[in-house]
Amino acid sequence: MSGQARRRVPRLHPVGALALGAAFGALVSALNAGDSTASEAASLVLGAGWAWAGLALAAGCLAATRAAGAIAGGLALVAATTAYYATDTVLRHEPFALYWAEIRRWWLLGAVFGCLLGLVGAYMRDAGVAGLLARLALPAGATAQMIILPPRAGDVVVSSTLVVSSTANWTRVVVLTAATLSAAALVAHHAVRWRQLARTGARRAGRRTP
Repeated sequence: MSGQARRRVPRLHPVGALALGAAFGALVSALNAGDSTASEAASLVLGAGWAWAGLALAAGCLAATRAAGAIAGGLALVAATTAYYATDTVLRHEPFALYWAEIRRWWLLGAVFGCLLGLVGAYMRDAGVAGLLARLALPAGATAQMIILPPRAGDVVVSSTLVVSSTANWTRVVVLTAATLSAAALVAHHAVRWRQLARTGARRAGRRTP
C-alpha cells in the first residue's frame, strides 16, 4: 500500500444513472406545467439544452471510469427523455403514443450525445488541462445558448413585434452571470493550483541539487 492515501472515487452505477436521469426529466416536465413565476424561471433553466447536457456531464463525472462515464451519460439522457414524456402524459392527460415519434428521435440523440458528454464529464476529475477544459464545457455551453438561443417563455406579439417576458430576460441575465463567474473561478482556481505545484516542484528540485 502506498504511503499516500488514495482518494475515493465516487461511483455511479448504471441504475443510478437511470434514476438520476428519470428524476431530472420528471422534474422538468412538472416545472413546465407550473403556472407560477418561480416554476417558469426554473423551467427555462432546467429545460434548456445546456442543462440537459449538464445532466450527462454530471453522470459521467460520477462514474468510476471514462468508459463507465460515457455509458452513464447516455443512460441518463435516455432515462430523462422517457420520464419527461411519461410525466407529460400524466399531467396533460394525453396518450404516451402521441409522443412516440419525438421520443425515438430524442432517444437516439440522447444516446449519442449523452455518451460523448458523459465521456467529457469523466475527464472533469482530472487535475490537468483536460480536466479544466471539461469543467469549462458547461458554462461555455450555457453562455453560447443564452447568446444564440435565449430563453423565450410567455412571449406575446404586440403590433407584429415579439415582446419577450421579463422572466425570460432575467433568467438569461442570471444564467450568463453565473456561467461567467463560474468559468472565471475555475480558471483562477486552476491557475493558483498550478502555480503552487510549480513552486513545490522547484523547491524539491533545489533540495536535490548538490
